[in-house]
Amino acid sequence: MEGQYLIPGAPLIHFGLETLGILLAMRYYYRQRKERSDQVSDSSRVTLLIAAALGALIGSRLLGSLEDPARFWSGGGADGWLYYLQSKTIVGGLLGGLWTVEVAKRWLGIRSRTGDVYVYPLLLAMMIGRLGCLSMGVGEPTYGLPTDSWVGIDLGDGVARHATALYEFLFLGVLWLGLKAVDNKSRLKDGQLFALFLTAYLVWRIGIGFLQPQIPLYGLGAIQWACVLGLLWYIYDHGPGLVGKDR
Repeated sequence: MEGQYLIPGAPLIHFGLETLGILLAMRYYYRQRKERSDQVSDSSRVTLLIAAALGALIGSRLLGSLEDPARFWSGGGADGWLYYLQSKTIVGGLLGGLWTVEVAKRWLGIRSRTGDVYVYPLLLAMMIGRLGCLSMGVGEPTYGLPTDSWVGIDLGDGVARHATALYEFLFLGVLWLGLKAVDNKSRLKDGQLFALFLTAYLVWRIGIGFLQPQIPLYGLGAIQWACVLGLLWYIYDHGPGLVGKDR
């Protein structure tokens, strides 16, 4: 299995970077709450964080396992239930967490936009995590298709491929700088920063999906379809409040 990885010891490095990303993101999140003068009570924030974590866990595994519909509907194939446990994707985590937070907000009676404090912590965690994905090479399903272009990298199987994990790391860095510039120079309403982050990332995942192996359905893979549906739902559900007054 070692030959599948970009560097030796990649699984441990991947786990370590994901853990580091989460820890640093949590620290950054508490800093953001102070800087943005968060109006949501501490107890409500705890509830929202629990809801987000639960939704992200379920959504990530569900969408990740749906990338291979045949294995999903056949009980996970040779891996059995481990297939569902090991499959994961950031898109599923974002959309799953977003949905459960919206449900929790309605239950708590919170009508204000609450996502802005998560934007930069999420970007930090995702960037660190993508470095872990890159280290895994073709041993983790974020690698790209073969290419004859100069950008091709041998990710562990002797084939020059698009290093899509590296592409995403760079994209997230550019997105961070762009959002910071807009955030500092414009008077964004509550929720607009998160809306810009989410829509930009989902559009990116639709595009980068064409450079990754996938099992297409009507031309798009499961993650791409989730991005399309997520964009449509988010614009429909949040659009009026983002361009007009908050609901």
